[in-house]
Amino acid sequence: EMAAGLDRPQVVSHAQQALNYTLFDCKWVPRSARLLCLGSAARGSGLLQLYELRGGRLALLREIEKAKPLKCGTFGAASLQQRYFATGDFGGNLNIWNLEAPEIPVYSVKGHKEIINSIDGVGGLGIGEGAPEIVTGSRDGTVKVWDPRQKDTPVANMEPVQGESKRDCWTVAFGNAYNQEERVVCAGYDNGDIKLFDLKTMSLRWETNIKNGVCSVEFDRKDVNMNKLVATSLEGKFHVFDMRTQHPTKGFASVSEKAQKSTIWQVRHLPQNRDIFMTSGGAGSLHLWKYEYPAQRSKKDSEGAEMGVAGSLSLLQNVTLSTQPISSLDWSPDKKGLCVCGAFDQTVRVLIVTKLNKV
Repeated sequence: EMAAGLDRPQVVSHAQQALNYTLFDCKWVPRSARLLCLGSAARGSGLLQLYELRGGRLALLREIEKAKPLKCGTFGAASLQQRYFATGDFGGNLNIWNLEAPEIPVYSVKGHKEIINSIDGVGGLGIGEGAPEIVTGSRDGTVKVWDPRQKDTPVANMEPVQGESKRDCWTVAFGNAYNQEERVVCAGYDNGDIKLFDLKTMSLRWETNIKNGVCSVEFDRKDVNMNKLVATSLEGKFHVFDMRTQHPTKGFASVSEKAQKSTIWQVRHLPQNRDIFMTSGGAGSLHLWKYEYPAQRSKKDSEGAEMGVAGSLSLLQNVTLSTQPISSLDWSPDKKGLCVCGAFDQTVRVLIVTKLNKV
């Protein structure tokens, strides 16, 4: 149910910019009023654009063309001083760029045989303990973890076991990086599989199937003991898993919600409040959600084993911005409620979500 009227957050359009290329991802540059847009030019090359927010408009500071279309990017493994940007492209290449001198990558590896669909980073920006690492998920069915200080070889490679058919990996995310040893990667695949890889033990810790292509997965925080995970799907449904209690056979408790009829392309948690998140939809809409915890997050089953208890979801606000899918979404890490999204109508939009303190 919708939360009470007047105090509900409002989604205000602050600035927008038409682009002449297909936009695949957009990201705020940490500690700045700048953002990056990346995608595919009409002639088949890759484009990376740096914009600065000046009042109600976006000023283009720099445009860089690359050989292959750029699919995804992250600052997650970068230091706040350098703010190097990692990208995955259509050729399966992982590159890391110094935006001050973007001609030649500071790190480059042919990571995958096919397109890199998704990328995430941890251990940088002061978020998460342990080494700076980047994870890439590809159409070639593999998920690889890279340490930018180590050339050419991934530090972990999760691939289908012998005889298992390779699935297109659509989404990857780091979590559980709350000390030097612990770290997990969650990956979602085109057949509905969700796999949780434990990088400490180098083993598959948990898997489930949500019966529908998994478009986006994200932990509510990367740098805490696993708390919650949201997974969105092709058919307009998303699932919130309580990751605090893993039952030996039932796994993690979850609650699901059908947001709309179309694909939910992305989920992004509010950096300043992990119980609020936004989903972006194939119908050009954004939905803002709040997770409410149950009175008790776990209970004992008949055998005496701990099992999780899922909470509930409330819709805080929804807004339709475009006739085309909103395929990328990023909250500002610095300014609460500031958000950027990119859609297939070749427009990047900066939004302000108000009243987030009231919910």
